[in-house]
Formats: sequence, C-alpha cells, structure tokens
Amino acid sequence: MRLYRDRAVVLRQHKLGEADRIVTLLTRDHGLVRAVAKGVRRTRSKFGSRLEPFAHIDVQLHPGRNLDIVTQVVSLDAFAADIVNDYGRYTCGCAILETAERLAGEERNPMPALQRLTVGALRAVADGSRPRELVLDAYLLRAMGIAGWAPAITECARCAAPGPHRAFHVAAGGSVCVHCRPSGSVTPPQGVLDLMAALHDGDWEFAQASPTGHRSQASGLVAAHLQWHLERQLRTLPLVERVYRPDTALIEQRVTLLRQDIAHGTQPGAQDQLSTAATGA
Repeated sequence: MRLYRDRAVVLRQHKLGEADRIVTLLTRDHGLVRAVAKGVRRTRSKFGSRLEPFAHIDVQLHPGRNLDIVTQVVSLDAFAADIVNDYGRYTCGCAILETAERLAGEERNPMPALQRLTVGALRAVADGSRPRELVLDAYLLRAMGIAGWAPAITECARCAAPGPHRAFHVAAGGSVCVHCRPSGSVTPPQGVLDLMAALHDGDWEFAQASPTGHRSQASGLVAAHLQWHLERQLRTLPLVERVYRPDTALIEQRVTLLRQDIAHGTQPGAQDQLSTAATGA
C-alpha cells in the first residue's frame, strides 16, 4: 500500500517493546490514527522529540495491518516546550488532548474541524495570550459543537424558542424556556450564559472582562454538560489548575447519580444535586 502524508497533533504515546512507541495522532484528513514509531526511544532516533504529546507535525505513514508505521516527521509547531514547563498550561493542555481523543470517535473518521480547533487551542495555551481557563472552556464548547453536542444557550433546547432563557438543564441539552423547563433546572445569572455564548462565538473582549464568579459557574456547567454526553469521566479535567476551581469531582458524582436516577424514573432530585454542583451554589 502507498505511503500517505497528513498533518497531525500527537495526543498520547506508550511504550512498545524495548525501543518503539505507539503514538495516537489526530490527523487532519484521516481522523484518529494509531501508529508505531520504530526506534523512537533510542538516543539517536531520527524522530527526536517530534512525536511527544502536544506536537503539531507533518507526518508520513505506511499503512499496516493493525497499526500504521511512522516513516517521516517534520515539526510544524513545538507547543510542548511552553506547555509542559508550566503546570497550569500543562493540565489545560492534557484536558484538551483527552477531549480531542474522546470526541474524535472511531479511527479513520476524518474530523478536520476538530483537528484545526485542537491546534488553535494548544497554540493559545502555549503562548499565554489569553487566560488558559477561558481557552479550555472555549475549546470544550466548540469541540462539543463539532460533535453535535453543544449546549443550547441562545434558544430553548427543547422547543427552539429564541432566548435568552434563564434556566439550564444538562440532560435537556442546555437553556430551557419557562414552558419546557424540567423540574430541577438550575438558574444561573444571565452573565454566566452570556459568558458561555461569548466563549463559543469567540467574543474574547467580553469573556476576559467577565467576573471570576461567572467564570467558575460557566466552567461547572460546561464540565457537567461534556461529561453527561461523553458518558465517561475525563481523567484530566479534575487536575486542571484554575484561578477558580469548580468542584469537578462533585460534578462527576452528580452526573453518575443523575444517570442512575433517570434509569429508575427519579430524575428531579438528582438533577437538583447536579445543578447545585455545576453552579457552585
């Protein structure tokens, strides 16, 4: 089979044998790709550090039966140096990479928009031009949008009535109007929903002027919404170092309880608990 080239972000890697590694790549045109980098752990490896997580690369691969084989790598952006030397940037970067892999889904499913978004988010975290916690939440919202899971913010998630609507319900899909509002919906300040809309739309002037309390509540809602739709806990999200820190462990616990209660037909009580955790009330 023919060699192929693609642009990719290195999401993670793990050891294979004594000298090799398996790298997981989010490529622009081929989606999620797992490949073997032979000899990369040797001191004189031709790949050097170009296959470390956070790297943005131009890679050439040879298709294999189970795993492709990396044959050539050219570095496009070396984000790792600026990210790994700062704990706050590192934890945000790890959350971005894990989210990208979860949302990419099956291997070989092209998601060029997600790949471009991931590169842009890593660049913003690395250069520090914007608050990293806002960059992360903006990334999570936009990545969910690409996957089709973005929370409704400017219209009702159930009837599409134009907003703004004050109530927010994770299981319903976001903002809900007074007619569709389920029992147990949370009612955050309007500024919290405005901040989420600004992060999704790229209104950085508004986002950076937002108060800390609104940022904390928005982060809680974004985290709860993401983990509800992923149906799995993000390992890296509780480690993110923020100026403010939403109780992500409590959010994860409430998401689990909400799923269990819905299965038994007792949604409202668990939703009350999830909403309280998400908004820090």
